[in-house]
This record gives sequence, structure tokens and C-alpha cells, in this order.
Amino acid sequence: MKQLKISLVAILVLVGSFARADEGMWFLMFLDRLNHRDMQKMGLQLTAEEIYSINNHSLKDAIVQFNGGCTAEVISKDGLLLTNHHCGYDAIAELSTPEHNYLKNGYWAASRKEELKPKSLYVRFFVRMDDVSKRILSKVNSGMTEADREKAINAEIAVIEKENNEGGKYTVSVRSFFQGNEFYYFVYQDYKDVRLVGTPPESVGKYGGDTDNWEWPRHTGDFSMFRVYADANGNPAEYSTSNVPLHPKYHLTVNLKGVQENDFAMILGYPGRTNRWMPAGGIEQNVKFAYPAWVEGSKTGMDQMKKYMDQSEAVNLIYASKYAGVANYWKNRQGMIDALTKFQTAKSKSEQEAKFNKWANKAENKVKYGNVVATINNYYKLTNEKSRHDNYLQQLLRTSAYGTISRTLGKQLSAYAAANTEERSKMRPDLEAGIKSFFEELYLPAEKDILKAQLALYATKSVGYDIAPSVKKIGGDYEKYVNSLFTLSLFASEEKMMAFLDLPSEGMITNDPIYALSNDLIAHLGSKSDEIAKAQNDFQASFRLLVEGLRESNLAPIKYPDANSTLRLTYGKVRSLPADKRNDAKVNFYTTMDGLVKKYKAGDDEFDLPARMLEMHKNKDYGQYADKKGYMPVCFLTDNDITGGNSGSPVLNGKGELIGLAFDGNIEAMAGDVIFDNKLQRTINVDIRYVLWLIDKFSGASHIVNEMDIVK
Repeated sequence: MKQLKISLVAILVLVGSFARADEGMWFLMFLDRLNHRDMQKMGLQLTAEEIYSINNHSLKDAIVQFNGGCTAEVISKDGLLLTNHHCGYDAIAELSTPEHNYLKNGYWAASRKEELKPKSLYVRFFVRMDDVSKRILSKVNSGMTEADREKAINAEIAVIEKENNEGGKYTVSVRSFFQGNEFYYFVYQDYKDVRLVGTPPESVGKYGGDTDNWEWPRHTGDFSMFRVYADANGNPAEYSTSNVPLHPKYHLTVNLKGVQENDFAMILGYPGRTNRWMPAGGIEQNVKFAYPAWVEGSKTGMDQMKKYMDQSEAVNLIYASKYAGVANYWKNRQGMIDALTKFQTAKSKSEQEAKFNKWANKAENKVKYGNVVATINNYYKLTNEKSRHDNYLQQLLRTSAYGTISRTLGKQLSAYAAANTEERSKMRPDLEAGIKSFFEELYLPAEKDILKAQLALYATKSVGYDIAPSVKKIGGDYEKYVNSLFTLSLFASEEKMMAFLDLPSEGMITNDPIYALSNDLIAHLGSKSDEIAKAQNDFQASFRLLVEGLRESNLAPIKYPDANSTLRLTYGKVRSLPADKRNDAKVNFYTTMDGLVKKYKAGDDEFDLPARMLEMHKNKDYGQYADKKGYMPVCFLTDNDITGGNSGSPVLNGKGELIGLAFDGNIEAMAGDVIFDNKLQRTINVDIRYVLWLIDKFSGASHIVNEMDIVK
């Protein structure tokens, strides 16, 4: 393993040859050395210190991770947050009722007293990061098993996290990069009092639904707004009516001047996961085994949910967020299959690995790298059928509320039964709340059908790998089996579970049929043969060596680590796709309200629009938010490199001013998590002018816009 200093020199030498300006998810701490000059040439007017500074307030202080899975940005001195509608979807659905359906009808708090607190929502501010590669890697050696290596690394990570959390003030996370060849720690501060300020109606925030998801041209107003609250001293605090809006270290200025093709654009956010270093065998496994099962399992769960969601607004609210999340990845994974197949990504990776294998078997490299490719290929060959099996089973566990109950309520009830009387009295209030919440978030007839359908799919399609013992015993009549489960199980009703709290018994839990099924499914998913366990150990070591060797040999065109939910910056330009007759815009890098209205279908689940919006469009009532050419902008394209987790990320101009909000990618480049396509890959962004028009003109919430610092 080369020291970081040497690695950085290699990157600096090669970045001009291999990296494209629009490709790469870059660490902020290395911008000055690796990217800043290139960014300046493209239009950046900020210094690297103005983007990332430990000692002074900088752009990074306005960017937060939103509830662990998205990105948001602070856009006022009073802690106002902007993120995607689909990122706030779960919180908005939770706060909605059939009588006050904020998800369907939208909501704007007229005053701060009317801002709404969801049960659980937090944002994470990034404080600083640093390199601990040398320190951690000094604790391991090549003779260790992967389990021993992980144990040694985790022990050192625990020490580093404790050293830097300042007595619990901060959350510290040490993360692995380049497949375990480098390590960095990240210091964060979490704020848990986050309240809904406003959201457009679902017909706007989710306009186009599943049909338009991952598609261009796009006309979706995908945004929602929240506010961060703190105690009187600006410190994180649990929800309290005495809390006050957070005064952040930095907030973004909003720019209304609009965008033109080739304008500089950068995005800061928390991309969730890319696999740009994935071997050819892994890509082939995903395309032929894992992703088809994921797609089919997702669709099975979605179909059962939708059947009941269409029958009742109350049921629709229960499943709206889960359905949206499952649907998003259902279409994503199918798009990945199509794109990876079309562009023969596995073949190009295989060609790279053949070159690496030739280098690896040179006399000076053979001892360390000679068996790497063969070991990796053996692992994938051995686990192809298991990957198909696991994905069918994972979708069952993901879509059924009862799939993982043995690890959630079941585990808690078991602990309750084993406790003494005094301990139970302390545990009971939380358990009662948990039981009540569980049944508020499901509809029993739907859950029965989801479980029936998923068990049948899993049992009949996972033919190349042994299925869970409990499912083998069903014998094919899944309806009879599931009906029996719900007749006999205490987990089938709130009343039975509350009654259990009065007369608890460990045996009642372990012998409960739903608990036993869940326990068996999860245990089977985590089990592996000795042969697979050894192959996995060898694979992990070889994959790490593959990445190290690709970097050492200069055979890899990638000079940045895979995304893993840590703060990154990507930069590029506003950039069109080839002309598309579906888009009315003059140049195919933006969309307009004219195009939005052309898609309108009265009463349609995906393409309906509020009557007020149609009337305002007819009258060209756009106010200061219209483009200088007279049209009302909706969305625009950039060639930034993003992935899931970047949802809600700010799109910034060369001055660091907010011009848009990233919310999607285009399906033509769906292989982007594995390989970046410089010609086709785009980020789809909602134009900030459309966001402000929706808040101010359409919704009449001008007091929200008045909070912002705006450049016209």
C-alpha cells in the first residue's frame, strides 16, 4: 500500500490525462490540489478555501445530509432548508391525515408556530475530515483473515471516533475508501428538531410519477422545505416549543438570473453508493442474476400495495412513502440492466482486467497480484445463484412489514418477557408506543397479500439455491399458509400484542408462527456454506488488491473513491442532450411550463395539475421568475456526476449561488453507478426560479421567499 502522499502525486500527474471535468465525486479537502485550477477554467469564481475550510465559515457549512439518505441546503439566516419533495415525502405523509392531506394538497406554514414536527427527522452538518490511512493500516498485515483484519480496523476506528467526538458533542464516522486501501474520518453535528415549512401538492412535487421517473424531458417541481431548530445557544436539542430557528454558520444566496448552456455548475451533496471499481464478474452477476430478481420482487410488492392504495386515501397515505421508494429502485434496476447490457460494460471491464492480469503476472508483481483476477472470478461463479436467491428474499423482507419483525418488535417483546417486573415497567411505555406505531403504518389485508405473493415468488423463482426451510414446508398453498399465520400469531393484531404485555412469555414469542417465519428468513439470508465463506474471504482480499494494483499500474481511469454517503463535490456545465421532439424548448437543456401543461391529463394519477396553476399559466402570471425570453422555466440539465443520496443537492453557479436543485438522472445513462458515460450522463435539476414561483406566486407564501438573500 503506497502512502497517501505518494498516491496524491500519482493522481496529480494523471488527472489531466484521465479525469474529465464532469466525471468524479471529489473530496473537499483535496480540491485545492486536484480540481481547483480546472474548475476555475470552467467558470468557478470561488477559492478552494471558500468552499471548504476548517477554520472559517465556508460553502460546506450550508450543506447537510437530510435524514440519513438525501441532501439539503440552508438558504436563510434562520435555518430554512431546501430539499427534494421525494426526500421529504415520508415526513409529509406522516404528518398528513385524510382530513388534512398535506401530501395531496400541499402545505405552507403561515408562521413559524405553524411549522410541523414529524416524529423522527434529523439533519447532519459536516464539520471536518482527515486522513487516518497510515494509522489504521499499521494495525493490519497480509497474513490476517478478512475477519481478523476487520476486527483490528474496527478497534482502531473506535479509538479514533472517541478521540474526536468531544465528549459526545459530535458524531464521528471513519470510512473506508478505495476498497479498504485508504481511510478517512468525518466529524458531524446532528440536529434533531427539524420541522416542515412547506410543500407543493403531490401533483406538482411528483408530477409525471413513475412514467417520467428517470426520464428527460422532465417537468417535476421536486422540492419541499423544512427548518432546523436549536436551543437558545444554537446547540442541537430535542424538540421543544422553546427551541428557536438555527442561525447557521453559512447559508446560500439564491440567483434568479437563470442558466445558459455551458454555464459552470457544481453540486455538493452526499452521494450514496457507486461501484465504479466493480469487477466484470460483479457487473455480469447483477445484470443476469441479482437485478432481474430485484425488479420482479419489487414489482410484486408494488402491485399488492397499489391494489389497496387505490381503494382508500387513508391506505394510500400509509403506503405512499414505501411504494415510492420501492418504485424508484424498481425502475432504476431495470434501467441498469438495460444500460449495462447495451453498453457491454462487463466486456469493457473484462478487457481492463485482462490487461491488469498481464501486468499482475510479471515477475515483480506475481507474488502479490498474480491470483487476484482468478480469485475474483471464482467467487462470482460460486455466488451467482445465491445472488438471485438473496434478491428475491430481500424484496420480500423490504416490502412486507412482517418480514423483519423478529428483529424489531419481536426482539423487543422477547427482551420484555425475559425482564423482571421492575425492568418491564420501564420498558412498557416505549413498547406500547412501538406497537401502536407499527399498526398505524400497515393495513392488514394488504400485508397478507404482500406476504402471500412474495412467498410464492421466492419459492418458485429461487430455483438455483436452497430456499429457507420454513418456506420449503409450505407446500404451495400460500394463501392457506398466510391465513393460518395471521389467525394464530399474536403479531396479527394490536389487541393481542397489548395483551401479551400483561402476561408475557418468552415461549409465546419464539413459538409464534410469524416470528418463527421472519427469524428463519433472516437467518437463511445471512447463512453461507463454508465454501462460500472462504471464497468471500478470498474475494474481499483480492478485490482490495485489484483496486490497489489498478492504481499502482495506472491501468484504472478512475482517480476518485466510490461514493459512500460522504460529502462530495462534482462539477461540470449546463449541457443539453440531442434534440428531442418531446421537448418544446428551443435547446434541449431546459423545459418550460408550456411543456408541463402539454402533458396535463385531468384526473390522471401522474399528470393532473391544480386548476390554479393552469389558470396562471394561461395568463402568463409568472412575475419576476420568468426567463428573460418570456417562458416559465421548470427544469434543466447539467453533466454533473451524481447518484442516489445527491437528491436535494444544491446546483451552484461559479459564485456559489443557488441556481437549482438536483433530483434525478436520465435513464439513457443508468449504468452511471458503475461506469460514467461522458456523452449521455446528465443530472436533472429543478430550476430555482420554478421553485420560487411555486412558493411565492402559486402558493402565496411570499414570507418564505422574503427570508432568502436573492440576486436578480
